[in-house]
Amino acid sequence: MWTHEASIETLAAPDRLWHLFSDVPGWKRWNSGIERILLLGDFASGTRFVMQPPGQEAFTSRLLDVVENEGFIDETVIDDTRVVVDHRLIPLAWGGTKVVYKTLIEGPQAAEVGPLVTGDFIEVLSALKDLAER
Repeated sequence: MWTHEASIETLAAPDRLWHLFSDVPGWKRWNSGIERILLLGDFASGTRFVMQPPGQEAFTSRLLDVVENEGFIDETVIDDTRVVVDHRLIPLAWGGTKVVYKTLIEGPQAAEVGPLVTGDFIEVLSALKDLAER
């Protein structure tokens, strides 16, 4: 098992960030690790999406838990490796939001896959913050 956490604070309110989270085709605006993405239904628990990173094979993920203005959890299973990312919006007392990405990876290749999956999370969170604060 391998775990990782990355976070950032932003002036944006949770509902502004939720708008960006729930616009799955728009993820490419703040996540350069996405070449193509297709949501196969509503942004709701149980819905699948297909994502292709630049220069790599596409893979299918599933939304495990989606709670408006609070966050969502997605799961990707490839061979014997399971990747779960919890994208959380935490309101701050001063009016902003803390965005937290918690990652859990299970499987025999977890230690090798972990840094590949999470290596750009700080850049992704920074780009999300910049877009949300515009």
